[in-house]
Amino acid sequence: MELPGLALAVWMFICFYASVDGYPSGKIREACTSMIPCHGSSPQLSPEHTITVNGTEFKPGDNIEVHLSGPDFEGFFIQARDAEHLDSPAVGSFMLVDRRLSQLLTCDRTKNSAVSHTSKAKKKYIKVYWIAPGDPPKHIQFLATVVKKYKTFWVKIPGPIVSQPNAPSPTTPLHATSEAISTSHPVSYLSKPFNASGCGSMKFCIRNPSNCDPESASCFFLSFQQEKSSVFIEMSGPSEGYLAFALSHDQWMGGDDAYLCVNEDHHVHVSTAYLKGRNPVLDSENALEDVSWRLVDGVLQCSFRRSIRLPAYKGRFNLDGSYYIFLADGEASEGGLIYKHRRQPLITNGIYNVTGLPQDIGGSRSPRLMKAHGALMFVAWITTVSIGVIVARFFKPVWSHSFLFGKEMWFQVHRMLMLTTVMLTSISFVLPFIYRGGWSQQAGFHPYLGCAVMALTIFQPLMAGFRPSHHASRRQLFNWFHWSTGTTARILAVVTMFLGMDLPALDLPDPWDTYTMIGFVAWHVGIDVLLEIHSYCLIRKVEVIEDDRVQILQSLTSAEAEGRLFKQIVLTIYVCGNIVFLTAFLAAINQI
Repeated sequence: MELPGLALAVWMFICFYASVDGYPSGKIREACTSMIPCHGSSPQLSPEHTITVNGTEFKPGDNIEVHLSGPDFEGFFIQARDAEHLDSPAVGSFMLVDRRLSQLLTCDRTKNSAVSHTSKAKKKYIKVYWIAPGDPPKHIQFLATVVKKYKTFWVKIPGPIVSQPNAPSPTTPLHATSEAISTSHPVSYLSKPFNASGCGSMKFCIRNPSNCDPESASCFFLSFQQEKSSVFIEMSGPSEGYLAFALSHDQWMGGDDAYLCVNEDHHVHVSTAYLKGRNPVLDSENALEDVSWRLVDGVLQCSFRRSIRLPAYKGRFNLDGSYYIFLADGEASEGGLIYKHRRQPLITNGIYNVTGLPQDIGGSRSPRLMKAHGALMFVAWITTVSIGVIVARFFKPVWSHSFLFGKEMWFQVHRMLMLTTVMLTSISFVLPFIYRGGWSQQAGFHPYLGCAVMALTIFQPLMAGFRPSHHASRRQLFNWFHWSTGTTARILAVVTMFLGMDLPALDLPDPWDTYTMIGFVAWHVGIDVLLEIHSYCLIRKVEVIEDDRVQILQSLTSAEAEGRLFKQIVLTIYVCGNIVFLTAFLAAINQI
């Protein structure tokens, strides 16, 4: 459900503290007709603010002084409309008094036909002038939407009616907020938690971990049960902020049908939204019925019903289609603002029709390409490169008289393992670019260090291709460069893996991943130190003191050969240990 890499720039705002769409800047042209802010809750019924004017009559071209006042409020939206047709477009234009508090907007192609706030700063009083158009209706009524705080607002607060001279009395003016009635639904409290009975037989279920019990404090659960022309939906998971699921035509965020259960001051608000890019735009009208919720011991549960088809609601998908399904959780502020989920949402591995054959499935919080990227890098830098370095460093004397395909065995094993590392790293390197469709700006230093590791990985075998002969004067310089390049690549690779394990696309269990990687590093260093000490002891063993002179009784090669059994045992243990670490990481990747 995420967009390709080019769309990741959208994260510049929402990556850290992205909330649902509101209008703190007052640029609310989308609400020109309904005058309803997209704050995801129903309007209040009893206004606290009043609109007053300085006259009751007007003629074309006249200026009417308009005042909006009341307790502290953050936002407002003022229009003048035909009093006998309040659903008609805004009439006339406005002139500002204080540009710091108010700004002019164009609604329905009528310039300056509405006034709104410029910021969320608290205010008690607004004054503007309304200018009557050249051919106005006989009666004009002023309307205002006022936002006290994000979830507390009033829509179309009725103001005074002003009329042209000698105009007949208008019909009954607007006395209540009709939108409040149409968007308000009864909400009840769930008396007991959900259960998984009927999953796969009577209802379509998604569970993470697989086959978990929704009564468990670690189970994410989503179910769909068709009942004639509607679907009853249950959503549950460990979250004290919000839970959300979305239906998507692809595996990228954007253009999706979303449903949110948000903990707002220990009450759960259930709403629908349309994903505009990565930002959920909450609907002003709620198409959900039979809404219930429960919040106990950090587990948030909500249920609701919606019709399979909702042609009257823009952005709602038909539930008899096939979609990727996403399940996300995250934090919410006390005012009900939701923030971007800190980890990758759970995504089904394919498209499903929730009104079709009931199934009981799981999902993954990591895309397959990113799982493959992590798995290949772990194979390369935990097993092949580490074993290859140990073989080259300590097994030259041990396998110096053993040959494989015409060359010394240690060299062939070393070369095979290193070329395997190059191949695995190269394949793994391109997978994130395929997944993201380009460069990721949100992965921190990980991609930069990854590019450095890739460059060193390619450079190392190229340099080895120009290796001087054993007795060449440049051989010592080559050995030093070969060792330093390889060591630098290994150090950078470990650092890069540390950083990559906590990225959203491959978020391994924390702090398990860090401790396990530290354990692997300690394991490798420990084996390296053990073999170094063993080599030193062998050298000391062949020194004998005779006539106050040190005589070398055996060559270094022969001395090393004496420790062949010990080194082979250590290598076997080391390989087994590396396989254990690799298996642990691969199992963790498979579980996410």
